Amino acid sequence: MNTRLNFDTNLKQLKDMLIEMARKSENAIKESIYTLINQDIEKAKKVINDDTIIDELEHEINNKAIILIAKESPVAGDLRKIIVALKISSEVERIADNAVNIAKATLHIGLEKHIKEIVDIPKMMNLALEMLDDSLNAFLTEDIELARKCAEKDDKVDEMYGILIKELLGYLQKYPAQTNQITQLAFVCRYIERLADHSTNIAEHVIYLVTGQRYDLNA
Repeated sequence: MNTRLNFDTNLKQLKDMLIEMARKSENAIKESIYTLINQDIEKAKKVINDDTIIDELEHEINNKAIILIAKESPVAGDLRKIIVALKISSEVERIADNAVNIAKATLHIGLEKHIKEIVDIPKMMNLALEMLDDSLNAFLTEDIELARKCAEKDDKVDEMYGILIKELLGYLQKYPAQTNQITQLAFVCRYIERLADHSTNIAEHVIYLVTGQRYDLNA
């Protein structure tokens, strides 16, 4: 097989594995929020257990990238594509870790009655997941403008995070007996805020991929 064609085929496989990993992580986030809202203990345990699948995918991506670098000795733009894939896989793995942490928060709260209906947290999660979709599509299409738009939404997520944390801190005095639940919900808000940060990081990696320049979208 032509060397260039062989490299491109392997690079596409690497990208496909990365997108598969990202979609699994995205689904894990959705499932973890479902477990929180519905206090579904068994599903929460499944989210935690299934994280090993995502971890294994990350290992496969790392191994394939290392083999590609060793065998093909890519330079310039080609090497950058492999490095960016590795960086994005690391961000995606951390997103999956946040799903696990949300599921663990569900277990810590258990079946204790919620102090209020879980409505605002899913709204913040939906916006953070929009950011993740934007950043992944920007990666697939190498679209810098879409990458920048993804980062613009981060300010809104941060704003929602601030409002929710302030509200939850107010509940500490009002419901001292539910301190554990309030604390866990605050952690969940933090995990979603981190999801948005990881999506912004992916967008920054996309800009580096296309331009070769480091760019801080939070600046």
